[in-house]
Order: sequence, then structure tokens, then C-alpha cells
Amino acid sequence: MMKRQPILYNELLNAEELAFLERKELRERKQFYKVVRMLILLSFICPFVLAWYKAIDGVPNPFGYGVYFLGVLFLLGFSGFALWIVYRSNLGKVRADIAGGSKIVEQVRITRKQHMAVNNSFYFYLDSLVKLSIEVSEKDFHQLSEGDEVNIEYTANAKLYLGYF
Repeated sequence: MMKRQPILYNELLNAEELAFLERKELRERKQFYKVVRMLILLSFICPFVLAWYKAIDGVPNPFGYGVYFLGVLFLLGFSGFALWIVYRSNLGKVRADIAGGSKIVEQVRITRKQHMAVNNSFYFYLDSLVKLSIEVSEKDFHQLSEGDEVNIEYTANAKLYLGYF
């Protein structure tokens, strides 16, 4: 089968999809802030614990302010950089999708069909840029064949799958 150019177009998110994204953003934001609080706490506790190990080993002046705050600043900087990367790659993209209010509809071909007897689920494998497979209804599984075209919807930034038709 010859490789074809992807067929993509934008549509506005409907109210249900926007609500789904807002719920997802709220859950992820709560989880993100839990991690932020934990990392800040650890940034202050770890240098203190390290100072106790130094004190046990007999190092003179293990609880010096300079070494303690240097350790805290290093851990806060490292944690902040890691958090920034995580935010930009996850939560920031979901927020951008909510602000943008649009989704991408991609026309794709079914390359393979598979029934999973273990949990009685049905899958189409696709030639998509973003989504390699989707779970479909039993009716659609039997109605469509390999080579047929379906449209899948996903968000523009986070590439969250929204559905097919």
C-alpha cells in the first residue's frame, strides 16, 4: 500500500470534549501541585538529613548555614527545572488545548483489525500520525474492513484522543 499524505483539518471542541479536558486539567493540576509540595519539602529535609550523617561521622560544624542553604538552593533549582519540563510536556499542553478550543480531525486508513478475546474488545490499527490503534465498537469492527477510512479526533497540543467516526 502506498504511503499517502495525511488529511487533517481543525474543528471546534464541543461542550462535552471541553468539559473532559477541563476535568483532566483539574486532576493533573492537583497531582502536579502535590508533587511540587513534596519536592519543596524534600529540598529542605534532604540537606538537614545529610548534615546529621556528617555529624554522626564527626565532621566539624555539620549544620553550617552556608552548606545547608546551598544544598537547598541546588535541590530547589534542580526540582524546579524538572517540574518546568514536566509542566511544559503535560499540563501546559492540556491548558493550551483548552485555551485554543479546537481539535484536529485526521482521516486515516485501517491497516489491521484485531479482536482481543481475553476482554472481548475490538481494535483498529491505523496509519495515523498520532494514534496507532483505537478501540472500536463490535458493530464498527464487523462493518468496516482493512483499507477503509475513518476519522479520528484528538487535541492539537497534548494529542489526547477524543474519539472516531
